[in-house]
Amino acid sequence: MDTRESWTVQANRLAERLLSEMAGDPYGRFSSSVYETARLVTLAPSLSGQDERVRFLVGRQHQDGGWGGPGSYGLAPTLSATEALLSFLRESPVHGDRRPPLHAKAVRAADRGLRVLFSRLNGVGRSSLPDTVAVEIIVPGLVADINAHLDRLEREPLPGLDAWRGGRRLTPPVDTNAELLARLRNAVRAGHALPSKLLHSLEVIGPAARGAPFIEPAAGGVGCSPAATATWLGDAAIRANHPSVRYLEAVQGPGGGAVPVAAPLGLFERAWVLATLAGAGFRLVARDPLVRSVHAAFGETGTAGGPGLPPDADDTSTALYALALLGSPRSPESLWNYHAGAHFSCFPDERTPSTSANAHVLQALGACLTPDLPGSARYLDAVGRLTGWLCDRQETDGCWWDKWHASPYYATACCAVALADFGGPAARAAVRRAVEWVLLSQRTDGSWGRWDGTYEETAYAVRVLLQTPPCHRREAVTRAAARGAEFLLRSADAEHPPLWHDKDLYTPTRIVRAEGLAALHLARTDAEVAALIARWETEPAECEAS
Repeated sequence: MDTRESWTVQANRLAERLLSEMAGDPYGRFSSSVYETARLVTLAPSLSGQDERVRFLVGRQHQDGGWGGPGSYGLAPTLSATEALLSFLRESPVHGDRRPPLHAKAVRAADRGLRVLFSRLNGVGRSSLPDTVAVEIIVPGLVADINAHLDRLEREPLPGLDAWRGGRRLTPPVDTNAELLARLRNAVRAGHALPSKLLHSLEVIGPAARGAPFIEPAAGGVGCSPAATATWLGDAAIRANHPSVRYLEAVQGPGGGAVPVAAPLGLFERAWVLATLAGAGFRLVARDPLVRSVHAAFGETGTAGGPGLPPDADDTSTALYALALLGSPRSPESLWNYHAGAHFSCFPDERTPSTSANAHVLQALGACLTPDLPGSARYLDAVGRLTGWLCDRQETDGCWWDKWHASPYYATACCAVALADFGGPAARAAVRRAVEWVLLSQRTDGSWGRWDGTYEETAYAVRVLLQTPPCHRREAVTRAAARGAEFLLRSADAEHPPLWHDKDLYTPTRIVRAEGLAALHLARTDAEVAALIARWETEPAECEAS
């Protein structure tokens, strides 16, 4: 058995193991969220795992005093964690001079959090907002909550936080929307229902949402969110062991306490993993239960990422594409619910369109477009319009950006691969520019990444190089892809930093694993790339010299 065949066997085994894991896990595997976990500290102090949640927050604090991702991505998590620690200290008062170790750590962490927040929000360089979910109403709500804590410190001091008495208050960034937040809260107080897509961020509404009659839990949760569920329940219902408490207990991580930003997200995880592996050429054997579960998730307007979320074009199109690749296609008719002219919206009344979601729609339409498809002319027209829309949104350097991911490598992989497969001659120049951008942005260690080289972003870059038609720079593509594959092999066990957008950044662990497997499979089944990797494996000195 040659090296390439050996790798193929091993990769297929790993892919099948991944499918088996997914089939037995309806929740999906996602990283713990600082933002969401902190909301539970405040909203659900009686829920089991409270001390573990506080330890999680203290342990995740950065050296500079903040939490979360780089730059503006750290604002919402830092606000959430700081507010939660202040709430915890109020809920767990200490009498006398001796403070338990966790209490003392929470005081120090809250103090450092306040310092970094005043520096970011009230300093010379004002913070701006990233394009994460509901950030324009989450941030002013948390700023107001922290200012209320500071007001209370004037009346009821907390030992160790005396420095924050004196009238200092945080100022929210100018691009927040406190007026919208007030309107939403007033509407709920008046008994009006919220649009379904806002339920995922129900925690911003506060006490007015508690027990709101327009909310019906799905799979025990509200809005597919632990924080939203805790807001609707209230701590008294948690102490009374309401049935939805089982949801909040089930979504906690293996060690208890910390929770992901959304759960369960079984359909999202399954659709992305199946589409990625099948798109890279894997022959998936243990797929039938997963295929059936994807079909079962469809309704009249498509499918949603998880229970409690509204159907959307991104999950619907990725699921359609995966089913078509796996030989079990269904009609793409539901996608017309999201048609917005030249492009498709993720949701009705969308604030900003998504390049990656529209790339997924292009893949779904292209894979389902057969001569006998009813209304095929309309679908063909949509493919042409989408191609033009995606090409128009390419940056001058050749990459794409997107609202669902912090890295341009994700959006570029989505757009370049979709355009290469279904964009036709009109997309060739855009695909070539994407390949050039990937080649020029490779790091010296063979990786790619926005802030640092990562396994996930390197996988996307390798896919761009090897899932698009060979260009005139074939030798450069071969060498770059081989170096990228070497990096993937070296870093397979590394921690995957959060890069995906929700209310804060998160990592869909199995999806990232699938991306790496797909990239390595493409590298090992490309004769020229595989030959170069094999030569480097037998001549490591040459690999280091390169």
